[in-house]
Amino acid sequence: MSLTILKNQQGPGWVLETELWVPCRRDQVFSLFADAFQLEAITPPWLHFHVITPRPITMQAGTRIDYRLRLHGIPIGWQSVISAWEPPFRFVDEQVRGPYRLWHHEHTFEERDGGTLCRDRVEYDVPGGWLVNRFFVARDVKRIFQYRAEQFPRVLEAALAKR
Repeated sequence: MSLTILKNQQGPGWVLETELWVPCRRDQVFSLFADAFQLEAITPPWLHFHVITPRPITMQAGTRIDYRLRLHGIPIGWQSVISAWEPPFRFVDEQVRGPYRLWHHEHTFEERDGGTLCRDRVEYDVPGGWLVNRFFVARDVKRIFQYRAEQFPRVLEAALAKR
């Protein structure tokens, strides 16, 4: 997995980019993301992350999803909206309410080398600016996406075995 966080040159805040290749078809990979509850399985346990929107959640542009988590022990509510839904190629989730000033997360899926290259591009901004990002947020965001990269292949394999 590759992961970078750089200052956003075209707007406020920062840009996180990741790439992860998995040896599965794109439609299989995308189907995991079509189930919002799978996010619980690929989010670090130290965040105590839970989807609180009742099942079933129909994923499409305009769908709003509510979450609850704890960040450094502080309970936080988060609501996102799916602003783009283009199976099996890409989707975008954006924070409506939550801890960030800006959270725009584009997920793309590309068939490559007999598997799927999953890319994340997150444009984000935080209250407190560069100081808060440097000493708190960037470190946490890196840990979250590293954990996701470690867990995603295992969660995907388990989901495919259930079919």
